[in-house]
Amino acid sequence: MTAATAPAADAAPKKEKKKRDPRNGLRTSATLATVFTFFGHYWFGFEQAIAQVFVALITGYVTAILFETVDAKANNRPMAYLGGGPLKFIDFLLSAHMTSITLSFLVYTNHRLWMMALAITLAIGSKFLFRVKVRGRYRHFMNPSNFAIAVVFYVWQWTGTLPWGMTAHLHGVEDWVLPSFIALLGLRLNLLYTSRIRVILAWIAGFVLQAIIRSFIWGSPLQAELAPATGVAYILFMFYMITDPMTSPHDKRNQIIFGGAIGLAYGLVLQLHIQFSIFYAVTLITAIRGVILWIESLREGTTQPAPVGVGAQAPTPALARTAVQREG
Repeated sequence: MTAATAPAADAAPKKEKKKRDPRNGLRTSATLATVFTFFGHYWFGFEQAIAQVFVALITGYVTAILFETVDAKANNRPMAYLGGGPLKFIDFLLSAHMTSITLSFLVYTNHRLWMMALAITLAIGSKFLFRVKVRGRYRHFMNPSNFAIAVVFYVWQWTGTLPWGMTAHLHGVEDWVLPSFIALLGLRLNLLYTSRIRVILAWIAGFVLQAIIRSFIWGSPLQAELAPATGVAYILFMFYMITDPMTSPHDKRNQIIFGGAIGLAYGLVLQLHIQFSIFYAVTLITAIRGVILWIESLREGTTQPAPVGVGAQAPTPALARTAVQREG
């Protein structure tokens, strides 16, 4: 028996594959969004005022710190931005930065800067308001940026999304290079960090399916039904919004259902002649997913194992390791 196990003992240990830090995905997204905004104002032709960007960022930072402080004190837990030095503080603000910088160019409020501040507050606040306990931890289920856009567009209908001339300064080959560049960066980001390619593919399938159905029923040209997907706004939506790891499923099968449902919901909302259908579709599907997660959390709460006590057998180390692996 000793001889049989000797080769295994002498064998060199396998080198574990280094896992990518998931925070790098958020860091990359925030950096790209900032660069995109900079070039958008100074080259592409964004029509929003630059002041809108600064109002969005300041509001995002302040509300993120404020809401986190209040929530941490209310739940008697340490604040997420403390205890790790400057880098942890910066990483904490990255999510708010990404939300703020995105809304600064996705929402058009003209000269009313207070509306931009309100949109950011709604987005950051939704992360603390709409959440459910998943595997013992609270997670928000509404996409912050999308939720704020849907609320603002519905309540204050004088607001709008990206003006048609947002890339008016681009001509010829530049009209193809910019969307392609954004799509390739988004594809790389999702391949390396989010593992949400199935969401993208399912969304495309659902979008194409609803376009075919609408074209068949109403006799409209199929090209016209598919044309919106070629715009910059739809590309940003497809690669950077619906693939948010915090508000989209991790399970592969559920990713397909999630992406396809958004595509079909888009067609349904569009059929009702509701403007900005794409944002309302995501709001609808993420809300339904939140209800499902809430129901599952209630079931988990009623099926918790009894605590180890007199006459109960404590879990063995092997079972404990298995449980940890399943949680991961």
